[in-house]
Amino acid sequence: MIVGSIKEELELEKRVSLTPETAKNIIGLGLKVCIEKNYAEHLGINDNEYKDIGVEVKATSNEVTNSSNLIIKVNCPSENQINSLKENTILIGMLNPSKNKGQIDKIINKNIKIFSLELLPRITRAQSMDVLSSQSNLAGYRAVVDCVAEFEKAVPMMMTAAGTVPAAKVLVIGAGVAGLQAVATAKRLGAIVSATDVRAASKEQVESLGGKFLTVEQTEDLETVGGYAKETSADYKKKQAEMMKEALKKNDVVICTALIPGKPAPRILTEDLVKLMKPGSIIYDLAAEQGGNSAFSQPGKINTVNGIKVIGVKNLMNRLPLTASSLYAKNLFSFIRNLYSKEKKDFNINLEDEIIEKSLIKEI
Repeated sequence: MIVGSIKEELELEKRVSLTPETAKNIIGLGLKVCIEKNYAEHLGINDNEYKDIGVEVKATSNEVTNSSNLIIKVNCPSENQINSLKENTILIGMLNPSKNKGQIDKIINKNIKIFSLELLPRITRAQSMDVLSSQSNLAGYRAVVDCVAEFEKAVPMMMTAAGTVPAAKVLVIGAGVAGLQAVATAKRLGAIVSATDVRAASKEQVESLGGKFLTVEQTEDLETVGGYAKETSADYKKKQAEMMKEALKKNDVVICTALIPGKPAPRILTEDLVKLMKPGSIIYDLAAEQGGNSAFSQPGKINTVNGIKVIGVKNLMNRLPLTASSLYAKNLFSFIRNLYSKEKKDFNINLEDEIIEKSLIKEI
């Protein structure tokens, strides 16, 4: 059985699905591996690093897809790539089924089994495969780094002979994986950090990292069984806006990370709320590509409003492609290891396995 991987569209995606380390691990399962020529050259990884551990390098992506039983990718295949996929193979990636319905319908019509790793259940056994957590963790870290680069003041408190420089104040909206990493990173850099989230369980996590948790009084349960945030009521949004009014006046940097699975990002910062911040402040919207948590945010752009920089994020993992690829490839290896049966020497699509059943796209 052969596992293959083809190049992504580099202008959109710099991550790869296979590193030499994970290729070696896949071969260790008893599988063969092949890649397209110059597969990870843009990351400084030469084809010879793959060849040295037994990976076959094909001249074109068509040769890879024609010879592979299982294809691993980062993003949903393009139209040309879909046409080259052969029937009865398996495709694994972060395929964003709600956004790419047309492409996925075409793939399903070719009798190809599709696994989208964003659909993995949040259970202990799936943690090593959890691409949302591995990539969000990096996003939270990078958000703080980018904010520090744009912020035109020092972040930690500094006591000098010329006087004391006060510590920057950072507010994180959304205390999921990305938000908690943002709290931890900002705290390590010496900022005074606070965070808010609709899930009451986040309070303990934020405080364990040294942040202050800002609470909105609520009676409703805003956490799904899977641990994700639910959409809030109009009453909650009103209370949240009141709390934000005071918080925004005090903070120098706001990092927005709030997302609801399968839905547009909740709009938390209205135009009026944004304008409450001081000139020189920063809003960094990690949710910009899903509609944005903040007014004035646009993917890939920095908009200045009353002296406030509103940064809309686009393709953030392209700024950390080596680390992001390493973690993503390990997630993929864990998924393949669970899918492959050494005894049968075949991929076992066992629908009684919750991991396989939940991540398999049956229809759109």
